[in-house]
Amino acid sequence: MRNEPILTITAPAFTLPDANVDTDQIIPARFLTTTTRGALGEACFHDWRFHSDGSRKAHRLNEIPAGEARILVAGHNFGCGSSREHAPWALKDFGFRAVVTTRAADIFRSNAFKNGLVICEIDEASHAALMDRDGLEMSIDVAAGQIIAGNITARFVLEPFARTCLIEGVDPMGYILAQSEAIARFETDRAA
Repeated sequence: MRNEPILTITAPAFTLPDANVDTDQIIPARFLTTTTRGALGEACFHDWRFHSDGSRKAHRLNEIPAGEARILVAGHNFGCGSSREHAPWALKDFGFRAVVTTRAADIFRSNAFKNGLVICEIDEASHAALMDRDGLEMSIDVAAGQIIAGNITARFVLEPFARTCLIEGVDPMGYILAQSEAIARFETDRAA
């Protein structure tokens, strides 16, 4: 699958300080009726953003101007809970392209990278400094593993294969399919 190549992401940071935000909070289970990635942005954080009658709550997520929710600075242990891949789908459809946290849940992190959502795990001191500056312009350099926001510089480490896929704009299967000629050549040479 093709994703959008991601070299840098520059946008104002949106802070969400809650720790242990699980995937059911990101997208409630009743919205997991689709196997396609689009149209889940409205369901993203649905129970935080909407009353049961569908009217909007006075939540900060409802105040983000369209197209500006590109970088989420989230609390510790973001994406814990069930392994639903719909969570990164919903975050991306809402507009987020990166999540900055001190720790993301393992399965969520894996699903995010496969779907072109950058997860930046940074040290607690830098995270606390970013959390205090909601709306601060932030630039994430995926290749360098670096975040620059005002006078704050934070480092993060991406697994090398994940970084390559994000930069090239492919998921793991897309990366393998792009190597199909080399694989066929290898198999031909091996059979000879």
